[in-house]
Amino acid sequence: MQPYTYFISDLHLSAQRPDITQCLATFLAGQAKGADALYVLGDLFEYWIGDDDRNEFNEHVASLFKQLADSGIPIFFIHGNRDFLIREKFANRAGMTILPPQHVIDLYGTPTLLMHGDELCTLDLAYQKFRKKARGWWWPRMVLSLPLWVRRKIAEKGRKTSQKNQQKLSMEIMDVTSSEVVNYMQKFNVQQLIHGHTHRPAIHQLVANDKPALRIVLGDWYDQGSMLKITSKSIDLLSQNLEK
Repeated sequence: MQPYTYFISDLHLSAQRPDITQCLATFLAGQAKGADALYVLGDLFEYWIGDDDRNEFNEHVASLFKQLADSGIPIFFIHGNRDFLIREKFANRAGMTILPPQHVIDLYGTPTLLMHGDELCTLDLAYQKFRKKARGWWWPRMVLSLPLWVRRKIAEKGRKTSQKNQQKLSMEIMDVTSSEVVNYMQKFNVQQLIHGHTHRPAIHQLVANDKPALRIVLGDWYDQGSMLKITSKSIDLLSQNLEK
């Protein structure tokens, strides 16, 4: 069997969706066990209010990943727009290594840029303004200094506001800006990009650095498990049924 690597994102795990958590558990205990590595490209949780929120659900998710890591499979994580407050304490409990927001790997001989993808949606001006603040140094520090119950209320309110705002935004605004995709691929000098965030799994052909390029978009887990499996010879967007 050829060596392979898995990529997932946008699981939006929560205690209210045990079917998604079970689907993840099945994947981690099955297909993922033979991988060279697993990359989680953000929005693992519906929201994250701090590593000190050590409730039963969060600890269960951490244990699922830790079992895979302990079996010898490296796990890497890039923050999404829902879980950018994840820090080293949770990553250590889950056996994950946190990567920078944009990170290039050698994927079977092909330099590949990994990111969550929210930075590519530049037409959503209100969100980009919030992203700049949320990824800065002072805002996360201020939020994490608040009591857990206050952070939870802020997160729940923010989630509802986000859902309302998305209903008003056009599909164009919520999708990536093509020129920004090219800009990032030129900045990092790559011909292959993998990201999530937009929930529109697909493999797009484009031109970057005056050469053919690929942009691979990961799917969300609302209706099915969505995985990307890459070998030296193939790129496959796969799905797994949610378990009732």
